[in-house]
Amino acid sequence: MTTGKLAGIARHAQPKGPMETLGSVSVTISEGLQGDSRSARATLKPGRERQVSLIETACWRSALAEAAASVDWWQSRRNLLVDGLRIPRELGARVQIGQSLVLEVTAECDPCLRMDALHEGLKAAMMPDWRGGFLARVIEDGEVAVGDEVRIF
Repeated sequence: MTTGKLAGIARHAQPKGPMETLGSVSVTISEGLQGDSRSARATLKPGRERQVSLIETACWRSALAEAAASVDWWQSRRNLLVDGLRIPRELGARVQIGQSLVLEVTAECDPCLRMDALHEGLKAAMMPDWRGGFLARVIEDGEVAVGDEVRIF
């Protein structure tokens, strides 16, 4: 089994609000990522495709290099930064973080125009190979912290 590490956690309390980074957070089926506005709104919708968003460190770095940009990962507006692990590019893939959190990939996270507002060309650099990240729904609740093990199953 291949494993990686949770390298970062971020959320925004209001739509389009500023991002804040955290050391740990609770993630539940009923609320998504605690305190994140998008998680709370997605939980109310049928299908709940976007309770949590993830991005891989390698993909973020590749996009930055291609765009010649220098931008902190959390400015991508993704919730979880995964380091040292390639998440399968397929719907239904399951990711476990820490002792109990289980997420199911529901969609590719397409980069938006806000990426070009950060740095011209960043949106295009995030388009190939799921560099924009992953959307997921919560399958099993869990408390997660930066440094937790991340694995695919």
